[in-house]
Amino acid sequence: MSPFVATYPPLEQITQLKDGSVTFHAVLEVPKSLAPNSWQLALWHSTGSFDGRKASWVETPFASSGQSNFPSTLHDPADQLTRLHFALDLTVQSSLSFTIKFRQGPDHDWKWVRNEQGLGDGYIVVEDGAAEGSDSEDLPDLIHGLNPSLKWSSHLSQCPGTRLWSIGVPVDGAKDDDNSTFSNVPLGTPWGGFLRWFALVRDWSPWLAPRQGRSTVELDKDALLCSFLSSKGKHLVFLGFAGINKAVDGMTLFRSDESGRLTIHVRNDSAEAGSGTVLVAVGDNFESANAAVMYHARGLVSTTDRTGESSKEPETPSDNVEANWYENWYDGLGYCTWNALGQRLTAEKVIMAVDALADNNIHISNLIIDDNWQDIDYRGDQWQQGWNDFEAEPKAFPNGLKGLISEIRSKHKNIEHVAVWHALLGYWAGIAPDGNLAKRYRTIEVVRGEDSSRKNIPLAGKMTVIAQEDVHKFYDDFYRFLSESGVAGVKTDGQFMVDMWVSPKVRRELIQPYLDNWLLASLSHFSGRAISCMSLSPQIIFHTQLPRGRPTMLCRNSDDFFPEVPSSHPWHVWANAHNSLLTQHLNTLPDWDMFQTAGAYAGFHAAARCVSGGPIYITDVPGQYDLDLIKQMTGVTPRGRTVIFRPSVLGRSLDQYVNYDDLSLLKISAYNGRAVTGTPIMGLFNVSGRPLTELVPLARFSGVLPSMWYVVRSHQSGEVTAPVQTTSSASLLTVSLDNGGYDILSVFPMSLYETESRGRVYVASLGLVGKMAGAAAMLNHSTDLLENGRLFISTRLKALGVLGIYISHLPELSIQDEFMATIQGQPIPPHTVTVSKTSSHVIDIDIESAWNEMGLDAGWSNEVEVKVYFTLEK
Repeated sequence: MSPFVATYPPLEQITQLKDGSVTFHAVLEVPKSLAPNSWQLALWHSTGSFDGRKASWVETPFASSGQSNFPSTLHDPADQLTRLHFALDLTVQSSLSFTIKFRQGPDHDWKWVRNEQGLGDGYIVVEDGAAEGSDSEDLPDLIHGLNPSLKWSSHLSQCPGTRLWSIGVPVDGAKDDDNSTFSNVPLGTPWGGFLRWFALVRDWSPWLAPRQGRSTVELDKDALLCSFLSSKGKHLVFLGFAGINKAVDGMTLFRSDESGRLTIHVRNDSAEAGSGTVLVAVGDNFESANAAVMYHARGLVSTTDRTGESSKEPETPSDNVEANWYENWYDGLGYCTWNALGQRLTAEKVIMAVDALADNNIHISNLIIDDNWQDIDYRGDQWQQGWNDFEAEPKAFPNGLKGLISEIRSKHKNIEHVAVWHALLGYWAGIAPDGNLAKRYRTIEVVRGEDSSRKNIPLAGKMTVIAQEDVHKFYDDFYRFLSESGVAGVKTDGQFMVDMWVSPKVRRELIQPYLDNWLLASLSHFSGRAISCMSLSPQIIFHTQLPRGRPTMLCRNSDDFFPEVPSSHPWHVWANAHNSLLTQHLNTLPDWDMFQTAGAYAGFHAAARCVSGGPIYITDVPGQYDLDLIKQMTGVTPRGRTVIFRPSVLGRSLDQYVNYDDLSLLKISAYNGRAVTGTPIMGLFNVSGRPLTELVPLARFSGVLPSMWYVVRSHQSGEVTAPVQTTSSASLLTVSLDNGGYDILSVFPMSLYETESRGRVYVASLGLVGKMAGAAAMLNHSTDLLENGRLFISTRLKALGVLGIYISHLPELSIQDEFMATIQGQPIPPHTVTVSKTSSHVIDIDIESAWNEMGLDAGWSNEVEVKVYFTLEK
């Protein structure tokens, strides 16, 4: 096996630093048999080499690190390997390019990491705190060659540390009822040159997907959002926006031309001339600049609509809306029939599936009956079929929807919500022209175009849809029928179809009525229990998903989970993590789609769902389950309900500019709890196609503060670091993942106590260990040193399981003599408290076993409070 080098700052990536004093750390993995050799590492570095200036390269040797300066290890190397540690200090003035070479000893040839591992140069940018975002500069200073025909204006940004502008792009009105007007306008080049770019493109009409590149922007598809990183560490974010006063009735997107300039592409469906809008923000980090454009866009849609009148949200009838905790909907484990039961759905198959779940002690709260329950006309291809009537297909569901749901509820009390699938327009081709619905409601015939990105999907052709006059009545009647049948929610798919209509007149007349009346009906009949699917289209994003003042709805965040396509699995997680950079700012909860626990990349998908902050629902073939994996994702409440653990801050990609093909771990950043006292969380996913080792700084976790002490726990290995601060070498975390490997790292803030007999003692509650996002099971935790010398730790949890408590001096203590733990005020059996098998500083308290042995009852509570006392002073 060849030696492998991992560094921080990393190779092939750009590292932004606030201080020019840099300590380079390197971990060299070598076969154990070669470890005694006199290994040498050297840093080759140059200033100015990535801004077009020629500069000489200088060699600086690494020194072997003493053990006190080693990074922390959360993943051990493979059995045949060992790790050697090196470090060097360097001062960087403004920027630096670097690479690494190594050799076994003075008598061996040097080897370059670029040749051995395929890793390109790393770059360091020291932030200067001013330059491109300073008040002295304006938009023409940031966009070189800014098109002088464009009108721009500055605005007060709602995000500190950023500046904000808008650009108006004039465009004529639609040529006629059948032809929109398009305008393609050159914009310019950010700073005249940049280091990296990132974009979210319209992968095809319903979905967004990420793109990344280096010094030349090359967009293969229209982009909704673009960001650029300058050589001075500034981020310039562009958002295409449409749908406000004197704006186009259509969309504003970005393209690139043959010379690498950014261009603006505007489509106007309105009969009148208007203006597309581009929002631009600059800041010291991507998240701030991205938030600036999204906050401003939200303000625009909340104050005016496309006609300049004050926007009016759909009024929600108060007498039909249930008051429910959100937990009743998306905090329970769900099951979807789509991949599990195939496309010829029957009542018998659905009953068999839920029975099989119960037989395997899998207690779901939400059941989604997906496509193929409806009564459709089966004419031609699926995409050309229309919907006949509200009731389920009579042969496959002989007792109707109500009969099926009544049987499910009578047998499975744990299933609280049954949702059904339908397309926004009824079915994939709308309404069957000869069906009962077409006779009951006024309809019109419209022409649907084809998406050039999906030529294998035959969308083009005529379709029948409910006319504008009856859209409200149609949804109200349909959802009333569903509600009376026992349905508690909907998955509304195919929403992008409203943008596939060829006629601009049809689009401008029907898009808003369909979106508004669907939303109104879902609020009225289901209290907002709805999943918006295939709806990442600009008009839908800005009109339905961005505005506040409505309950948060679930929204599918990417293209589908494809269990039979191995290459799709890492990309699926990658796309969701990057799409969440935009969708985190919408009034939606991103839904990363169903998955199978027994299929390829099952744990990979499960970990991604756990850090996403969104719902979790499985689509396992009956009898084919990974019960252990399901237990890692879920827990049982004191009242017997199976729940998931969602971080309170949504998961999203930490490295926006890293390309899918780069040799780097995907890092998904999330957070749970309050600021300062909460838990930073990072999901790590190897999408590279080969094993990787990296050094991950504690400082990169969201919400970590330099002044505080932390321990970091790996879900996969169970390893826990010693207490660390961001300033120490130990705050670098050595992680190794195989191809397709994953892990979730959770960072726990420490409580510190100075004692006379034991010195400084560090304590932290680790949540439910053994759960992927077990930190999110904690509702509250506190510690206190009592007058009698005992330390008191109180933790409130949303579910049962094994609670981990970190105590720095645990090896010096006796669990039998110096500990006591209670649940709901009652002492728990001593044998349920043990020292962790993976860390001698962690006690495991098996709350679930104790609860069952003690025969405790939840009463009115849906939480469990655990109190731990141990003697601190001798």
